[in-house]
Amino acid sequence: MHALYRHGLAACLVAASAIGAFAADNTPAKVLFGQAVQPADLASRSIGSYSRGCLAGADPLPYDGPSWQVMRLSRNRNWGMPELVAFIEKFATESQQLDGWPGLLVGDLSQPRGGPMTSGHSSHQIGLDVDIWFDPMPPYTLSREEREQKSATSYIKAGTNTQLRKDLWTPAHSRLVKRAASYPEVERIFVNAGVKKQLCDTAGRDRAWLRKVRPWYLHDDHLHVRLSCPPGMAGCVSQDPVPDGDGCGENLRYWLSDAPYRPAPKPAKPPPPMTMAGLPSTCREVLSAGVAAGAGGGAAEVNIPLPTPRPAIN
Repeated sequence: MHALYRHGLAACLVAASAIGAFAADNTPAKVLFGQAVQPADLASRSIGSYSRGCLAGADPLPYDGPSWQVMRLSRNRNWGMPELVAFIEKFATESQQLDGWPGLLVGDLSQPRGGPMTSGHSSHQIGLDVDIWFDPMPPYTLSREEREQKSATSYIKAGTNTQLRKDLWTPAHSRLVKRAASYPEVERIFVNAGVKKQLCDTAGRDRAWLRKVRPWYLHDDHLHVRLSCPPGMAGCVSQDPVPDGDGCGENLRYWLSDAPYRPAPKPAKPPPPMTMAGLPSTCREVLSAGVAAGAGGGAAEVNIPLPTPRPAIN
């Protein structure tokens, strides 16, 4: 057996053992899942809900494709259900070939084993969420350093919550969101309310797709695409159905008002960090499972490092 393979396998077994031992105490779940640098050697499965769950048998989205590039490689968040990876590749290809979009800059999917993250998201836990930048892919391959340093452009005017920068937003951006909403597997798309208003104002008679596009806080530089639970997948918890209608009426008016953005008179005390006790019990198995032979696609610079605390990524 090759020495490097033996070393990697041993490190993997130690890592799995250590993480599994931590799972019984009050260590924040985000720390435990953030330490897992490779996917669990289990059948692919979304476990729990989008904001309280984990991911078994994740697939990696390749860093580069003919119509996409993954950003922030150091985060190691290019993992998802096979259905999510297939969707991104299809969406990237068809938006380029059918709509003329230059290509997708892909933000976070999930961690190798899903679960809570140390920064950035409360969802993205079960391998069915992905962030797509509004900025198009450049006509060259970004370096690793560029992918860390390049900032996504805000399409909302500085100092406002929802005023769209119409000097930046184009019909091509609207077509991109519409294309994403056209796929039956897409359950919801989260965007800033200013983006939703622009889509409502310019959609014309074909408005059914607008129902999936939901206003939410921030989301001024990307669209957050969420897939439905795969059909028949036990243990994957779906959201309530999207309300009827195009979402361009009373709900949108609320999000365009000042009400959602007013600070609370007395800020609520933040809840304690979620521990493994707050996640589905199956997530313990996911966290302690071994790594499939030949697993790859993560951002780790070494073969399989031992679990050590990772800094928060802002």
